[in-house]
Amino acid sequence: MFLKDIGVIVKKNIRDYAMYIALAIIMIIFTILSNGKFISSRNIANLLNQTGYIAVLATGMTLVIVIRHIDLSVGFLSGFLGAVAAVLLTQANFPVWLAILAVLVLGAIAGILTGLPVAALGIPAFVSSLAGWLIYRGALMLITASTGTIIIPNETFNAIGTGYIPDLLSGIKLFPNIHKTTFLIGILTIIIMILSQISNRKRKQRYNFEVSPVSVFIVQMVLLSGIILYITWILSGYNGLSWTFVVMMIVVLIYDFISRKTVLGRHIFAVGGNPEAAELSGINVKKITLFVFASMGMLAGLSGILFTARLKSASPQAGTLFELDAIAACYIGGVSAAGGIGSITGSLIGALVYMSLMNGMNLLGTDISMQYVIRGLVLVGAVIFDVVSRKRK
Repeated sequence: MFLKDIGVIVKKNIRDYAMYIALAIIMIIFTILSNGKFISSRNIANLLNQTGYIAVLATGMTLVIVIRHIDLSVGFLSGFLGAVAAVLLTQANFPVWLAILAVLVLGAIAGILTGLPVAALGIPAFVSSLAGWLIYRGALMLITASTGTIIIPNETFNAIGTGYIPDLLSGIKLFPNIHKTTFLIGILTIIIMILSQISNRKRKQRYNFEVSPVSVFIVQMVLLSGIILYITWILSGYNGLSWTFVVMMIVVLIYDFISRKTVLGRHIFAVGGNPEAAELSGINVKKITLFVFASMGMLAGLSGILFTARLKSASPQAGTLFELDAIAACYIGGVSAAGGIGSITGSLIGALVYMSLMNGMNLLGTDISMQYVIRGLVLVGAVIFDVVSRKRK
């Protein structure tokens, strides 16, 4: 009976569970093929840092795709704004906080400029953002033309991409080789997750919504807690949580809350479900569109900061194909190509699946040409899965 309940729940929610199953399979396969190197503390920490800037872009792209648009400009916008940050730090002598703030504001303005023709004139987002792609590509080349790669010596800024949170509990002698603050954060995360899920379950029962059987719910909590605890333990065995990971999770949590718990989030999904009906119901579709594109631009700036800080430099090639990686992460994470369906956490898992695939192939020394072929096949498979699952429903 228990296994039957699990089978029924997985079948009914295949869109939600497929990405988790895919991530588990990818990790198991690469762990075996790499003789355990894939799951090592150093590689998992590196994987999460690699995922950071793509996951931030995918967070913004999720909302763009949900409202039935696309933004091709964010890759080179990210690279350009990373170069702007480098110039502000090295030539204008801006303090780090002011350089970051300036980049985020410029990103939001760039997003508005991309979204304005879409919202006000009805120009296809593909065309508007393609123009942005060309403009920011040229702007990046111009800003780096005189110096080439811009080296950033500022250690505070670079720590955003390469640093780790301090171990505030290092004085405790128990487990001397473990980053105890990271492990404590993992345990607190598990407790908060369990309490949140219990509260959510009770709320659904109060309104007579369908919930999973108690036995299945307990197994879900045990499995999720085990995964979080295991990953936390692995990271604790290296340098702990990186600042990139912390920034990524803050962005994901904020946008997940906005998309699921606020009126703005409901309006965004209403516009994606049916723009005409949303307009008739009193939702200002133009304002929603501008907000989503402004948000995308701001997150492109943050992504550029993370990437530039990780490399400790800005280069003319920065941002190449970032937009396609972000779009792929969204589709793999369950965002519907038809709009109106998607989640921020799903796109985060999609980014992890996509970057795990790249990381694993790099560990195995897979030829770069084959890597592109495999990534393309995975993307096509994700879109086909989306179309088939929607037709079945």
